[in-house]
Formats: sequence, C-alpha cells, structure tokens
Amino acid sequence: MRKKSNDERYEEGKRSLSKIKVSNIFYPIFIGLGVVGYLVYDEFDVAIFSQLQLNAKSIFWLFISVLFMFGRDIGYIIRIRIFSEGKISWYECFRVIMLWEFTSAVTPSAIGGTSVAIVFVNKAGMSVGKSTSIVLLTSFFDELYFAIMFPVVILLIGHSELFNIATSGSSVMSSSFFVMATIGYALKMSYLLLITYGIFFNPRGLKWLIIKIFSFRFLRKWLDSAIKAGDDLVVSSMELKTKSVSFWIKSFLATALSWSSRYLVVNSILLAFFTVEDHLLLFGRQLVMWIMMLIMPTPGGSGFSEYLFAEYLTDFIPVTSLAIIIALIWRLITYYPYLIIGAIVFPRWLSAKFGKK
Repeated sequence: MRKKSNDERYEEGKRSLSKIKVSNIFYPIFIGLGVVGYLVYDEFDVAIFSQLQLNAKSIFWLFISVLFMFGRDIGYIIRIRIFSEGKISWYECFRVIMLWEFTSAVTPSAIGGTSVAIVFVNKAGMSVGKSTSIVLLTSFFDELYFAIMFPVVILLIGHSELFNIATSGSSVMSSSFFVMATIGYALKMSYLLLITYGIFFNPRGLKWLIIKIFSFRFLRKWLDSAIKAGDDLVVSSMELKTKSVSFWIKSFLATALSWSSRYLVVNSILLAFFTVEDHLLLFGRQLVMWIMMLIMPTPGGSGFSEYLFAEYLTDFIPVTSLAIIIALIWRLITYYPYLIIGAIVFPRWLSAKFGKK
C-alpha cells in the first residue's frame, strides 16, 4: 500500500477548504434559531418571559461570561504557542484558533476538520509534518482532559446527581442522557487510547492495524482516510517522544484553562438572572453535555445543543419555560461570535494565502 506524502495530505486539506463557504454560516444559525423559535412558541408566556430582568447585576455577570470566553480562547492560543515552540507569533496563534473555530462551527466535526487545521497551522509558518504533530497533540490533550475529568466529576458529584433531572420527572430521559454520555465517552476514550498507543508505543504497528481493519469491503471507502491517520501517527511519534515533562504539564494546564473557562460561562450566565446553589454540579453537567454533543452530526451541534441545554440544565433554572431563552443567550456568547469573526477573517486569510481566486 503506497504511503501518502506530506504534499498529498496538504492537498487534501486544501480540497477540504474549498468546500467551506462563508454562506455556510447561515445553516447552523437557521437550525439553532429554528429549534429555539419552535420551543419558545410552544411555551410562550409573556408574564413568564418578563421575569428576565436586565439590571446592573445581570449585566455584570454577562460581562464575566464573556471574559470566560476570552479565557477559553487564551488557553487555546497558549497551547498552539507551546506546541510550535514559540515559532508561531501570538497574532498567528489567535488567527489559527479563530479559523479553526469557524470551520468547526460550519461543518460537522468529522468532515475535514483535521486536514483543514493542518493547512491553517502550515500557513502560520510550520512545515506540514510539524503541523500534523500540532493538530494531533491538540486532539490528544482535549481527549485527555475529558478522560480524566469525566470520572472525577462522577466521583465528586455522583451518578444520580449528574443524570437524574429532577424537574423532568422522566426516568427515560435521564437514562437517555446517560446512554448518550456513555457512547460519547467511549468514543473519546477509544480515540485517546489509539493516539496514546500510536505515539508512545508502536506507531508503525498501529498504522498497519488501522489499514488492515479498513481494508474490509464494508469499510474500504474510508481506507484513504485511515492511511492518512496512520501516516500522521508515524510522523508525529518521532517528535513527540522527545518532549520534556514540563511541556506536557504546561500543555495540559492550558487545555484545562480553555475547557474549564468554557464551562464557567454558563455558571456566569445563570448567576446573571438566578441563584446557583451548586456550581460544581453545574460544571459537571456541562462537561457531560459536551461529551453528549460529540455524537451529533449537525454543524457545531446546532439545534441539538440548544435543546440539550434547555433539558439537561433545567434543574438550575427556577422557571423551566425560561430554559430555552437562557440556552439562546449561551449560544449567542459561545457560538455565534465565531461564525461572525470567521466570516470576516476566513475570506481575507484565503485571499492572502492562496490569492483572490
């Protein structure tokens, strides 16, 4: 089986880029707002919705939630800077993250994500091989964070508190949340173990196994992607084995800063309008929610994210009819800004890096 060259992997990323259009931002917006609109219409009550008061307290905590979003991006930017060993400027790190978030927001996570990210990092000044290592490291630390934190929150909070939604009164819904979280966590753990084995123990052996598995007739249409994944593992393994202990610690701390800041956004939004009695439980519910969102095929989890937020976090909202409005505020702060920023940055970046065509 012929091994793909770095140039071929790079060209694959460019082909994925060609499929991304700024107009794609309308699809997740329409899906998300459509779900919100339906749920609001289904439960609309002027007297209830008027309870959301915009005052000094709410403005303060909404501002804090925006600061937490900055903390999320800062963690990502620091991590790219660490992975590049300081060779990518802070501005370029910021632009890579904005472009990456934009493409993630307008496409399902499984479509073109890795190859496109390799192009972003490459155009920031890294070789294709180094870019591959950086993108693979990003995936590794993200999955490591979830692999560690999911058991921790279950240990600290308890299974029943995490998955039993008191206001729903439905054991079926609670069981569904548990099943979705279990499937999502199993996928994340499988991917983490795969990367870990390939990087630290036997990259060429794992590449051989991946190719063999995807050589079966019913999996053959994904064979090219499997070969690419194996090549990426081999290229990245040689470099990553030389990293110091401090590199791994700093990288994980930057990852923890990013993901933890993302979750604390919701804590701040709810504090803007209500009293939150258990911040740890709210934090744990959000971690589980992001694991569940992994299995959804819509761009950026649009539609499902708003619904899941309104159902899974409804215990923290005194008036359940307001849950979908809070979910919309959450998406306005954490998701839609990347669509707008990306729509501005992405065309200019394409023009600068590939010419006007």
